[in-house]
Amino acid sequence: MVRRADFLAANRGRRAPMPGFVLLVRERGDGDPAMRYGITVTKKIGGAVIRNRMKRRFRVLARELLPTLGIAGADHVLIAREGGIERDFALLRGELEKALGKIMTRPVDAPRDPSRRKAKSSGTRAPAKSR
Repeated sequence: MVRRADFLAANRGRRAPMPGFVLLVRERGDGDPAMRYGITVTKKIGGAVIRNRMKRRFRVLARELLPTLGIAGADHVLIAREGGIERDFALLRGELEKALGKIMTRPVDAPRDPSRRKAKSSGTRAPAKSR
């Protein structure tokens, strides 16, 4: 996946947060059984060398596990989290297997619980308490 619109669409799908990454999965519904994957590693994670190392690790994991555990006809996005680069590769593999299992048990395109969303601020603050 390379188009921004595909990443934004995946963000509206199911998610499985793990300590080293967040997995997003969204079925495309276009009839194409091909699985696609995308990787996002922001500058918050580290410099270019660190980000590239993390992307290489994610690429290997995706190529190993998605053909057998992924959802056909879906987009899979791995978003790196801080501390993911320090995690052992075998641990990351186990977390991705667990995340894919979580995704498979959730209903397709289930709406997220709106009560868990943070309320947007109206822009006005309550007056400060005086002591």
